[in-house]
Amino acid sequence: MRRPRLGWIVPFCAALALVLASCGGGDRAIRVFAASSLAPAFEELAREFERAHPRRRVELHCAGSSTLALQLQEGAPADVFASADEANLSKVIEARLTLTDPEVFARNRLALAVPKGNPRRLRGLADLARAELRVALCAPQVPAGRYARECLQKAGVELRSCSDEPSVSALVTKIAFGELDAGLVYATDVRRSDVTELPIPDEWNVVATYPLAVSSTGADSEGGRAFVAFVLSAEGQAILARHGFLRP
Repeated sequence: MRRPRLGWIVPFCAALALVLASCGGGDRAIRVFAASSLAPAFEELAREFERAHPRRRVELHCAGSSTLALQLQEGAPADVFASADEANLSKVIEARLTLTDPEVFARNRLALAVPKGNPRRLRGLADLARAELRVALCAPQVPAGRYARECLQKAGVELRSCSDEPSVSALVTKIAFGELDAGLVYATDVRRSDVTELPIPDEWNVVATYPLAVSSTGADSEGGRAFVAFVLSAEGQAILARHGFLRP
């Protein structure tokens, strides 16, 4: 009886393994955790990155930096963490959840936002002390909230009443709808929202620093490194500048 020829099995299996390996690595999503103030800019960064890397896909998750840092510490999978401050990224670094040193990729500044047309006729930060105004800041644990309180302290302004919002996006939305009379947000949020910006003198303003790093909790550190490199590239920096961010 003739034995079946099995010589083709080894090369076939080897070829199949190569195909599966190439598909699995390239199609895996790069999970990016980004501060909520970065959302529109990072959506464009993700699109352009995918265009330059057709076999890569970016999965973007935006929330407050403190929320994202806590999620990473609790084991949430992410390949990149882009924070709106150095403090929250430092928490992740101290927990040994990063694979690279932090890189500052952008800066931002604060803006005093009021509803379109400035119906309360505010002139600047000092007016925020008026008791009848509905004023809000981001919560103290949120970078924008901490920056806002630092700004008010520099200006010597004490608020009579103030509510806290969980994120800059929530705060600027309430201002745009007239649910609040004023709030301190990022200049980039004013730029893309239907609100009016009142100037803050440079000596009182606060510059926010945005760092990012590759996280060790994700499954695609190679993809994470590639995305970080793209953000830091000339093309990535041009995208951030178009969204109003200052260069690092």
